[in-house]
This record gives sequence, structure tokens and C-alpha cells, in this order.
Amino acid sequence: MAVKIRLQRHGKKNAAFFHVVVADGRAPRDGKFIEKIGVYNPQTNPATIDIDADAALQWLLKGAQPTDTCRAILSYKGVMFKRHLAEGVRKGAVTEEQAQQRFDQWMAQKESKISGKRDSLKAERKSQYEARMKAETAVKEAKAAQIAAKATASVSNVENSDEPAAQASETAE
Repeated sequence: MAVKIRLQRHGKKNAAFFHVVVADGRAPRDGKFIEKIGVYNPQTNPATIDIDADAALQWLLKGAQPTDTCRAILSYKGVMFKRHLAEGVRKGAVTEEQAQQRFDQWMAQKESKISGKRDSLKAERKSQYEARMKAETAVKEAKAAQIAAKATASVSNVENSDEPAAQASETAE
């Protein structure tokens, strides 16, 4: 039996999210599965990935084959690197402590990249918001100036039309 680590689609049309499952390769995409090991939501930016790394690693060491997308997700979360380090420990190339140290160092770098992306997205949203507010303020001030100009023009027209009537009443007396 070929065991696969793959995505199982859930959610509405144009708003999909996925469960990462371990399933028989012959089972349909959204059908029967052996174990659910995580969730992947591509709708958020950056994408939300919640994976049980230990379970995924155990399945990989047992011989489960990830699909291309799941391989990318597992690689992003560090499971594939952890598998690589586990193979190195098994072969005697590195010790368990060295492997854990390398993995912790890699995770720290990865977390800094992710937090940097989140910060840049937040700063971009803030600058876009400020630009929109500045544009709205300019439009608002232009409309206020236009209204004020109309009001002064109508007041001056009323004053000009009252003067001839006053002059006419004075000449009539």
C-alpha cells in the first residue's frame, strides 16, 4: 500500500482551506484517510500552516511520500530538514545534539524571515491607509472650499440685489 501525505480540500468555492492528511494513494482526494496531521490555509497572507511536525516526520521516516505541494509545505515548516538531519544522525554523520542545534538555528532564521514579512505587510497596509486618508482629506478640503466660495458668491449677489432696491425706495420718497 502506497501511503501519501497530501491535501484534502475543504471550504467554500473561492475560499478553500486544506487539511494535510496521510492517506492511501488509491483513496480519492477528499475521501478516506489514515491520519490528519495539519491544516493549511492559503487565504491569509502569509499562508497559515499548522502541522504536527513530529507526526509528519514519523510518517516520512516510515516511507510516506508527500505530494509536491505537501513537500513544499513540509519544507517550509522544517519537517523535511528535520528528516534530513535524522538521516544524518542514523548514518552517524552528526550527533543528535548537533542536529538539534542546526535545526534550532534554521528555525530561528525562518522565524525572523516570517516576522519580517509580516512587519513589511503591516507597514505597507499602514502607509496605504495614510495615503487614502490624506487623499480623502484633500478632497474634503476642496469640497469645503468650493462650498464656501458658493456661499460667499450667493451672499454678495444678495447684497448687490438689495442695494438697487434700497436706492429705488430712496428715490421714490
